[in-house]
Formats: sequence, C-alpha cells, structure tokens
Amino acid sequence: MKILVLNCGSSSVKYKLLDMDTNEELGGGGVEKIGMKGSFLKHIRRDGQKVILKGEILEHQIAVEYILGVLTSSKHGAIESLEEINAVGHRVVHGGEKFNSSVLINDEVIQKIEECIDIAPLHNPPNLAGIHAISELLPLVPQIAVFDTAFHQTMPDYAYMYGIPYSLYKKYGIRRYGFHGTSHRYVSKRVCEFLGIEYQNTKMITAHIGNGASLCAIENGKSVDTSMGFTPVEGLMMGTRSGDVDLGVVTFLMEKEMIGYHAVSTLFNKHSGVLGVSGISSDMREIESAIAEGNERAKLALDMYEYRIKKYIGSYTAALGGIDVLVFTGGVGENQTLTRQKVCDGLTFMGIEIDTEINANSRGKEVEISTKSSKVKVVVIPTDEEFMIASDTMEILQNL
Repeated sequence: MKILVLNCGSSSVKYKLLDMDTNEELGGGGVEKIGMKGSFLKHIRRDGQKVILKGEILEHQIAVEYILGVLTSSKHGAIESLEEINAVGHRVVHGGEKFNSSVLINDEVIQKIEECIDIAPLHNPPNLAGIHAISELLPLVPQIAVFDTAFHQTMPDYAYMYGIPYSLYKKYGIRRYGFHGTSHRYVSKRVCEFLGIEYQNTKMITAHIGNGASLCAIENGKSVDTSMGFTPVEGLMMGTRSGDVDLGVVTFLMEKEMIGYHAVSTLFNKHSGVLGVSGISSDMREIESAIAEGNERAKLALDMYEYRIKKYIGSYTAALGGIDVLVFTGGVGENQTLTRQKVCDGLTFMGIEIDTEINANSRGKEVEISTKSSKVKVVVIPTDEEFMIASDTMEILQNL
C-alpha cells in the first residue's frame, strides 16, 4: 500500500510517499514560500539525490500539483501513475475535543475541523487547504486526518483545565489541548519496542525538543499531561516562543507598549524564547557557536532552555509517581548531546544516570544512553511522524 503523507503549513507543504508493504520511503520533500516570491519545491529522490524545482506557486493546490507532478515524473519520480497512490494521510494540528483518534475524512469531519479554526487560526486553515486540494486532484483517493491533539485527549480534567471561570471553558473550549501528539505517540511506542518492554505497563516521559518543544507524561500508553496548552506557546521555552510566562507580563506590556492582540501574540510566538533572550538566533547550533566565543546572553538562553526541560521532567516524574523511561527526540533531543547531558545532570536522585561517553557519540540514531546501573532507561529515538500518520492511514483503510 502506497500512502502519501501531507503536512500543510501556512506557506509550506511537507510530503513523503511511503510504501507500507516494504517500509520504504519512495520520495519526499517540501514546497516552500507558497504565495511568495522565490517559491520552490525541494524533492529528495528514492536514491537520496536532492532536486530543486522553482516556480510560481501561489497557493496550496498548486503546491500539491507540483508534488504529484514530481512524484510521477519520468526523471525524478517514484511511481508511474497517480493511481498507485492508495490513500493520503494529513497532519491536522487541532481537533479540539472532537477527535481522540485519527479518522477517515468526510464532509462531517471537514466541518468539525473548520469549527476548530477559532482555536487554531494559523494551522487548521492550511491543513484544510491540503485536504481540499487532494479532493480536487485525486477525488477517488481516501483521505485520513491525523490530529496533533488527539493523543492528549486522555488527559484527566484536573490536568487540562485552567483556573478560570468554568463557563469560559464551556463557552469557548478554553483548556489545555497539547500538541506534538503524533510524535509523542510514535516515540513512546517505538522505545518500548526498542527496549523490549510492555507499552501498556510503562511510565515514561517523552521530550520532543527542538525549535518547538514539549514534554509528555505517559502512563501505560496514555498521555496524562503535556507541557503545551491551549496553544503551542505554553510550556517549555522554545526557539522563538516564550513558553510559560506570568499573564501579568502580557497585560503589562500591552499597556506600556500600547500594543494589541496581534502584536503581543507575535512578540511571544515569534520574537521570544532562545531568539529573544540571546538576540542571535533560534538555531541551537548557532547558539552553541556563540557560547564558544564567550557570548553571555547565548549562554543564558541555553541555560534557561535546558533548565525548563529539567524542571518539567521533575514535575512529571512526581505526577507519574516515578518513571521507567525518559525519551529524547526532536532536532535538539536527537542531536544536541550537551543539552541531553545538562538536562540529566543532577537527576541521579530520581534514578536517571547517563553514560557520558555513549551520549557524546550518539546523534540522530536509536540508542540507549543511560548507564547499566541507572534505574531509569534514558533513550534517544528519532521521531517519525510521517510513518505514524501513514500507519494510522493504513489501519483505518484496512478496517473499513
């Protein structure tokens, strides 16, 4: 079964074509700068060769046309005909309380995704654009929606509710939803396979840390708490997002700087976090280079980033009543060895102890980095959200 996975952002479409019968990636890449000058498609062929195709890509349907075109091209393609695509799996960021699992897309599902636009105005519209594009270009191909929020629908009410009037929750659905659910679900399942332990009988914390970052507390295969909230800005300090901040700071700045909702939202989402504190970059590689040159603000930014992760690990260990496994994933979690070490330093009282030599030599691969005497297994698992989306898509189709 060949499944096309689409992840549509506001100005981009990432894609991957997977053969689920052979577990093979047939091709993938992304369209960037949709609706802007200099738009292009970057395609990675089956043999690993990268191809750049430039063009005037004004909207998402044109982007999807480019993707389908390159996948079937005689020079760079992976399939001879679009008829070989058995299904399309879509990443949909927000399903609200309406979806607790992946679903076959129909008119009712589309309507419910549209109803979530108010709480995900930057994400759900482009997700829907991708769905509509496939409906137009491949009308007979079934489509599946896989929601970032679905995995976290198992959180208890005392974990997802805010301390605001209950009427506002009932009226607007204001609560903690959490994100990165597809990644947390994939790595939590995969780590149990890797270690040979039971998924339904394990307490773990998964740390998806990168430019966007979140932690998830998972008990016996279910998310019981996660650091992102009503929006992805809550929780850990991130590349450009502030993470947890006193609400009083928001209202204070709105008054003092005389700025409104859109400006303050941009401030805390786009100009804060590691970028805002360091004044240099949101890229951890650039931050580490600046630290090596003696930049104190870069060091402060990284210290804050790592401290927040450690603090959340401690709080989630308390919430779980102890943990068996700690998983690192995401761009930073998979590759920044010093960050993993600093996060774990001082956590021996919780049973977390890593082998510094194994850790220092482990980037971008599945590996256990804890010592033999560590009571908690500490493991690096590269995330594969596309595979998770394709797996859900195949499972739903097989059960129709």
